[in-house]
Amino acid sequence: MTTRSPKLPLRTLSIFLGLGLLAWLAFRDGGWLQKDVATEVMGQKVQRGPLRITVSQRGNLSAKNSAKIINELQGNVQILTLVEEGKYVEKGELVATLDSSNLEDLKVSREISVQNAEASYTKAEQALEIQISQNTSDLAMAEQKLQFAKDDERKYIEGDWPQKLQAAEEAIVLADEEVAQAKDRLQWSQKLYDEGFLTRTELEADKLAFSRSQIKLDQAKRARTLLIDYDNPKQKAVYAAAVTEAERELERVRLQAKARLVDLTASVRTSKARLDLEKEKLQKLNDQIAKSMLYAPTSGYVVYAREERSWGRSNNVIEKGATVRERQEIITIPQSGGMLAEASLHESVIKKVKVGMPVTIRVDAIPGEEYHGKVDFVAILPDSGSYWANPNQRLFRTQIQIDDSTPEMRPGMSCRVEILVKEIPDTLYVPVQAVFRSGGESICFVNGKEVVVQVGEASEQWVEILSGLEEGQVVEMAAPAGFSPRPEPQKKAVNEQA
Repeated sequence: MTTRSPKLPLRTLSIFLGLGLLAWLAFRDGGWLQKDVATEVMGQKVQRGPLRITVSQRGNLSAKNSAKIINELQGNVQILTLVEEGKYVEKGELVATLDSSNLEDLKVSREISVQNAEASYTKAEQALEIQISQNTSDLAMAEQKLQFAKDDERKYIEGDWPQKLQAAEEAIVLADEEVAQAKDRLQWSQKLYDEGFLTRTELEADKLAFSRSQIKLDQAKRARTLLIDYDNPKQKAVYAAAVTEAERELERVRLQAKARLVDLTASVRTSKARLDLEKEKLQKLNDQIAKSMLYAPTSGYVVYAREERSWGRSNNVIEKGATVRERQEIITIPQSGGMLAEASLHESVIKKVKVGMPVTIRVDAIPGEEYHGKVDFVAILPDSGSYWANPNQRLFRTQIQIDDSTPEMRPGMSCRVEILVKEIPDTLYVPVQAVFRSGGESICFVNGKEVVVQVGEASEQWVEILSGLEEGQVVEMAAPAGFSPRPEPQKKAVNEQA
């Protein structure tokens, strides 16, 4: 038996691969066997007639009036119990419970903190009351010292000083009278001495008595002068200084009392604020624990909340054991009042859509039926959730009120909304695929040649032609082979235009 060589199939495969490569090079676009073959380009006639400018987008149905039950617990929590979706519940009926075990543990420590804060607050209040009593005593003593100083000053000015001045004046008067008497006596003695009735010794004694009385008068006058010029100002200054010092002492006592009250009052306020804060935290914990029990705010059928992703898909994450975040909607209970369609519009079309525009709605679950409504709300700011899918994309939440809603509609159903932006009764229009941009102009291709056109309104399928084409002309749906659009013209600087 002969064994077939394995090399033969490899040679055969190599030959076929080479022939295939030659065939591709010959018949590919631009190959040497295709140079004279004309490329067939699909075309579309320019049409005239009414043109509807619409904006279409996928969306979901929601109840216009619905009671929403949300998670009000902080952080992420787990759903422990959950009523079945679609079940009819009465108002006040328990529909879900959330895990609050960590809050129960934290409540014990909060209660201890409240007790400590109450003790600190009581201590601060008692210290304040003690200081208020001490301040009253200190102020009374300082005021008494000031009153004594004022009384001493008034006693000197109104009593001691006039008495001393009067005594000095009286001393001068007495001394002056003694001088007059000594002078008269001396004059008589001189006469008697001249007549030989007195001896010289007696005359000298009278002269000495006169001189002594004169000196005593001068001393009395000097004493009064010293009393007026020196003793009185000094005593006034001493008593005035005593009053001033007593006033300063009173002011110091007042300031010290005020400062102590400020410190202790601040301590009381701080203790009270800390107590209020601890009570508030405890109350918040109690409220949080109470919010772990979710009750139906109204009677109706239970519908689990669905979150719409940024790419338009909805995901049901509500189930027993699931984790929900703070403020996340868990359950809705639809009520009477109609249905809404919610959609997210791209920023490129949001300027066209206004509140009140008519809308056609097609529900996926109700095929063959069209419903009508109008734009009820357009968000001013883009939806932050759209950033996750594409940071450069901005989607704006839009609500459409459905005027002819039916009982078959359910919240969460998928739908398509078509917003009528503008209806042009008569105009020329071509498919959007037939319009190209080149060199800052809009162009179409007719028989392989560029035609500059002026475009108007545009929808997702059609573009209004204001000038450049005529009805019945055939525009090509693709650019000819080898076409390369010219770059957009650069804008001139402001100074160059000037």
